[in-house]
Amino acid sequence: MSTIQNSFEGKTVFITGSSRGLGKTFARSFCEAGAKVILHGRDEKRLEQTTTEFRQAGYDVKSIAFDITDMRAVQIGVDQIEKNIGPIDILMNNAGRNIRDHFLTMSFENFDTVMKTNLYSIFYVGQAVAKHMVKRKEGKIINICSLLSEVARPGIPAYATSKGAAKMLTKAMAVDLAEFNIQVNGIAPGYFATEMNTPLVENKEFDSWLRNRTPQNRWGDEIELTEAARFLAGVGTSYMTGQVLIIDGGILSSL
Repeated sequence: MSTIQNSFEGKTVFITGSSRGLGKTFARSFCEAGAKVILHGRDEKRLEQTTTEFRQAGYDVKSIAFDITDMRAVQIGVDQIEKNIGPIDILMNNAGRNIRDHFLTMSFENFDTVMKTNLYSIFYVGQAVAKHMVKRKEGKIINICSLLSEVARPGIPAYATSKGAAKMLTKAMAVDLAEFNIQVNGIAPGYFATEMNTPLVENKEFDSWLRNRTPQNRWGDEIELTEAARFLAGVGTSYMTGQVLIIDGGILSSL
């Protein structure tokens, strides 16, 4: 039996926060592998632009917009997908947000906003989708965690907390859903040159620090995460669950 799945024809993949950035890269990768991809985003105009772009490229995509931090909106949105588009075979909880501030000055409102986007949404969307997967006794869920699931840096207390919790929620989901043949795993990227990290990429001091700190001496490229996503979504990982793949250029392996 092959352990590598190169084609996802006949599979439907739902990716939160996929109208831009890393989510868009994941979406394109699954489209290229033959999957039907459901794009999602908060900005309806940008979502429409991405949907049009993908369709013009010949990709099989649908799109839906709802607030992933609103549990009721999530439930309605997921039910609409299952009813009007089709069963979700693979879910990627990708949407994320960071608000940079010192622990002593960060407001509760900003802390809560980051937690809702990065953590609560995984619970909301994951639960809503899993309830449908349970009926089919099959499914794959991939949560985007972070290098900051393991370590912290100054000035991002909310982000580090949310991603640390996301790692443990991934494990908890995996344990509870295992009996239903649903595998739940995570991807923990290190520092990638994403849209969200633009301020850091353009900061010469930080850029220099990162390159010196990373054994591979560079930022990661978004495309380097897509193979991991397709690996976790494929049939070859039917006995792999509750794991978080760290893709960081070797940072955590070095002092």
